[in-house]
Amino acid sequence: MTLPKPIQTYFTAQAPQDGAAFAAAFAPDAIVHDEGATHLGPAQIEDWWKAAFAKYRHRAEPLDMTEAGGKLLVRARVSGDFPGSPAVLTFAFALTGDHIQDLRIG
Repeated sequence: MTLPKPIQTYFTAQAPQDGAAFAAAFAPDAIVHDEGATHLGPAQIEDWWKAAFAKYRHRAEPLDMTEAGGKLLVRARVSGDFPGSPAVLTFAFALTGDHIQDLRIG
C-alpha cells in the first residue's frame, strides 16, 4: 500500500526525535480530533503527539486505505500501553496539497 507522503510521515515518525518532520506534515491551520479533544496547528499537534506517545508508548501499523467523502481512511493496528491493546482504529485524513488538513481518530 502506498500512502501519500504526509500520511506516511504520520505513521513513520518516531517520537520525540522526529517532532519537526511530524509537525511539518500538517497544514498551518490543521486540526486533529482525538479522545474528545481538538488540537489546532502544527505546534499544538506536535505537543499532542509527543504527550500521547509518552503516555501510551504506542505504534500504529497501517492495514489498508480507502477513500470516502473526500477523506482517506486508514485502518491501523495500534498497540501500546492502553486497555484493549492492540486495537484497530480508523484514521480519517483530509489533505490539502502535501499537508494534512484534518485528522479524526476513532
